[in-house]
Amino acid sequence: MTKKIVTIKDNLQHLWDLQVIDSQIDNIKILKGALPIEVSDLEDEIHGLEIRISKLKDSVEAIDHEISNHQANIKNSQALIERYNKQLDDVKNNREFEALTKEIELQNLEIQLSEKKIREATEGKGMKQEILDSTSEKYDAKIKDLELKKKELDKIIEKTDKEENSLNRKSKKQRQQIPERLLRSYDKIRSRYKNGLAVVTHRRESCGGCFNRIPPQVQIELGMHKEIVACEHCGRVLVDHEIAGVTEDALS
Repeated sequence: MTKKIVTIKDNLQHLWDLQVIDSQIDNIKILKGALPIEVSDLEDEIHGLEIRISKLKDSVEAIDHEISNHQANIKNSQALIERYNKQLDDVKNNREFEALTKEIELQNLEIQLSEKKIREATEGKGMKQEILDSTSEKYDAKIKDLELKKKELDKIIEKTDKEENSLNRKSKKQRQQIPERLLRSYDKIRSRYKNGLAVVTHRRESCGGCFNRIPPQVQIELGMHKEIVACEHCGRVLVDHEIAGVTEDALS
């Protein structure tokens, strides 16, 4: 069986057909708009807020534990003061009296220090709690926003997912018919332009991509299909209407 010879015209046709398919995929992505990116950004932001909320809660719990320890110290000091006061009734000399009095003074100082620490910790807890409350409010708002964005995106995906998957399969199959060097050029050109057009027709003697005028000689060369011609201004591959055929409207 004789292997079919792939001509320049065949390659141009394959490139054009691939462009039509990829442009339809691009149109679906435009329909989705920035929603996928917005959803991803919101998910990242929410994850960051969850970490911050967790750290703030741990900090508040640590302050509560600190306050609890100081309160325990106060109770312990009060118990000691009560015991020392009872012992004062039974002192036998000035030395014992002075020792007990000094212990009572020390425990009172311990109480004052713990009370100071409690006030400072309580003030710090209040500040942390305010930040925690505002962060939690922001988190709740972001969750609601994410739910709305996801619902909106899911509706679009539900409408377009089947079509997009089908087009992706067609694009993959179409790419198999094109030489690797041409595919690399095609992908490179597509990446340079927001509209993703790497292959365009000439319209009214102008490039269908950048709309610059195409010289008459180049127009003649396009119709001969003897070589792949690129626009001298934008670098896009040019095809004539014989190649584009009825599919030209797909890129409009």
